[in-house]
Amino acid sequence: MTAMRRSLALGTAFALSLGLAACTTSAPEPPAPTSPVVQLGAPGEPNETLSPEDAAKQLEVPKFVEADSDFMLDMMAHHDQALVMTGYVDGRTDDRDIRLLAERMRISQEDEMTMMTRWLQDRFIPVNEASGHGHDGGTMPGMLTDEQLADLEAATDAEFDRLFLQSMIQHHQGALQMVGELYAAGGGNESEVDGFARHVESDQGIEIARMQQMLAERSG
Repeated sequence: MTAMRRSLALGTAFALSLGLAACTTSAPEPPAPTSPVVQLGAPGEPNETLSPEDAAKQLEVPKFVEADSDFMLDMMAHHDQALVMTGYVDGRTDDRDIRLLAERMRISQEDEMTMMTRWLQDRFIPVNEASGHGHDGGTMPGMLTDEQLADLEAATDAEFDRLFLQSMIQHHQGALQMVGELYAAGGGNESEVDGFARHVESDQGIEIARMQQMLAERSG
């Protein structure tokens, strides 16, 4: 082999060795968090500052727990009664604000029931397990009794407006209590459940304030 060919061969081998080394070198792992991370607290609770080590542990995607499925099943039944109540509005009052409020509630809660049904089905939890009673056997917070529902159904005009607002305030306050019980039982860590619970707390809290104002205006 001539000196020139030997030089070319050595050069080619050297280039190939560099290419192989580049292909087999693993990419560097992303650095772990080096600064404290602020974690949002549950509704009504303060935020928490996590150390870099604790923050790394939080990167795992939380799984749903029994408290989550119980919450979804109970909230399905809770929403179902709310839809019964909004269904009474047509034909019992001409109050424009009451009718608009009831329609907004109907649309919102029907959408949420669709979401909850999908969530339960994706986890192979029978939707028909939802009932008007909580999983401790007692009536869920805020639920109207059969007598209260009958009184609301029988009312008309100004009496209906007053009863509807009072009943729905009671019902919404019960939903907020259910959210609090979810977190107290160790649920709400799965992102979808947490997002829904926070939405219920925010949305229904706003509606409670609005209904209390409407009730005061109609009681003067």
